[in-house]
Amino acid sequence: MSFFVGLVVGIVVGFALIVVFVRSENARSKLRTDLAATVAAFARMTVEDSRQLLGPEYYPSWVVFSQRQKLNWLNSHLTKIWPYVNEAASELIKSSVEPTLEQYRPIILSSLKFSKFTLGTVAPQFTGVSILESDSSGVTMELEMNWDGNPNIVLDVKTRLGVSLPVQVKDIGFTGVFRLIFKPLVEELPCFGAVCYSLRQKKKFDFKLKVIGGDITSIPGLSGALEDTIHNAIEDSITWPVRKIVPILPGDYSDLELKPSGTLEVKLVQAKDLTNKDFIGKSDPYAELYIRPLRERTKTSKIISNDLNPIWNEHYEFVVEDASTQHLYVKIFDDEGLQASELLGCAQVQLSELEPGKVKDVWLKLVKDLEVQRDNKYRGEVHLELLYCPYGMENSFTNPFAKKVEMTTLERVLKSSGNGIADAALTEREVSQKKREVIVRGVLSVTVISAEDLPVVDLMGKADPFVVLTMKKSDTKNKTRVVNENLNPEWNQTFDFVVEDALHDMLIAEVYDHDTFRKEYIGRCILTLTRVILEGECRECFTLDGAKSGRLNLSLKWVPQPIYRDSQW
Repeated sequence: MSFFVGLVVGIVVGFALIVVFVRSENARSKLRTDLAATVAAFARMTVEDSRQLLGPEYYPSWVVFSQRQKLNWLNSHLTKIWPYVNEAASELIKSSVEPTLEQYRPIILSSLKFSKFTLGTVAPQFTGVSILESDSSGVTMELEMNWDGNPNIVLDVKTRLGVSLPVQVKDIGFTGVFRLIFKPLVEELPCFGAVCYSLRQKKKFDFKLKVIGGDITSIPGLSGALEDTIHNAIEDSITWPVRKIVPILPGDYSDLELKPSGTLEVKLVQAKDLTNKDFIGKSDPYAELYIRPLRERTKTSKIISNDLNPIWNEHYEFVVEDASTQHLYVKIFDDEGLQASELLGCAQVQLSELEPGKVKDVWLKLVKDLEVQRDNKYRGEVHLELLYCPYGMENSFTNPFAKKVEMTTLERVLKSSGNGIADAALTEREVSQKKREVIVRGVLSVTVISAEDLPVVDLMGKADPFVVLTMKKSDTKNKTRVVNENLNPEWNQTFDFVVEDALHDMLIAEVYDHDTFRKEYIGRCILTLTRVILEGECRECFTLDGAKSGRLNLSLKWVPQPIYRDSQW
């Protein structure tokens, strides 16, 4: 009997083992199939697929997705023909850069020219090429280049004291992207009429200066002046949007030349939470703004002494040549008197992000270096107001006085927009005697609607908030009533201000907590009047600066009463 029981048990256990083994093999087979499908899917993934799956914050800094194709074949051929390319390119670069060097010659020098200029025996390496989408009338190509060469470049430097110095430019390291535009396309070989070339992006450009047979530090300031001159000369002669045109076929190619495409109105409003670089007191910040880093195109603000939250409210106008690729750069420095200023932070704005004819109000976080993508340290913020005005827009930004009277583009916008500014004409006699500038004068109605999520100030867990409104230029003040024990107060009070020069004035709204013997500051928001002048009326919720939390709801209305101020030429 026990034999049969053992036999049955053995058969059942055997079948169970067989079932478990088959299921295990099926599961392993399915896993291998799924793994193979996953590997195949990864093999078919494109760069765009990778970017959709994982954001850039998940990649290490050395991971780069490039859209450029490799050019090993071109580098191989370029190495062979480099001796011939060197002669032609050296003469071309010398003739292009030398006049610009003379233009940016430091005041301490009487002459600055090349005495020797060859690119050496080391050919540059092209690390990638890409074709950009453009209109059907031309082809745009970008070549990424890396060059650590051994050039023989000697500058003949003559000072105003009669001293002549041969200065060698050595140890050049360059990485950048060159843009080639083949345009227009024609039905005659080589199928394009001209070639435009330009330095689209300068990623790295390092070099050293050495006086042959001497020490460059023997003349104080000479090394720094020459370095700035070389950088400015390259920026002004070949860096995009500047381009050089080489005609291939006979024809008129003036349409390919660099032309202004519009103007950018910039109001530098304020900065906050700047880094303190001084051991005694606070930093003395000022700002530099530019689109192209040229001496005559760089705007510098006034210095605000001993303040980490400076208010400038200064207006600048910049010429824009290519809004699709150019940026506005802002650098904040700490003034050190006779010593070199120290950089507090910098920021940039892509002009392509601006909607033409619309005011854009932005807060930009400051970073140490624009080339470093992951700078997580907080260095403060800068507040800008931007208005891009391209030429030839349908709602024209020009006016009858454009060629006779000096006005900013913003004033011309307001002049032609019909916001109550008289469309008058100057007689030749008036023009010859006086310059007339538009002052935007009017009544600003400010409605303080409410506040939200104010921080706790009182010991009982509440606050007694009220708002003080101040026009900065006239120092005219108004204040709301006090709302007791409320972190989300409502006022709905309206105040009128007569503003004499709205383009250069600003409204400061400060929130305080009312106590019996004093008032305690909670936070503030600063508003320029450009938007309400252009739109007539606006309503917005503003975050309170200087407060842990809180927002202020304001409604603004503008009623213009324009006047003109007359000043002698």
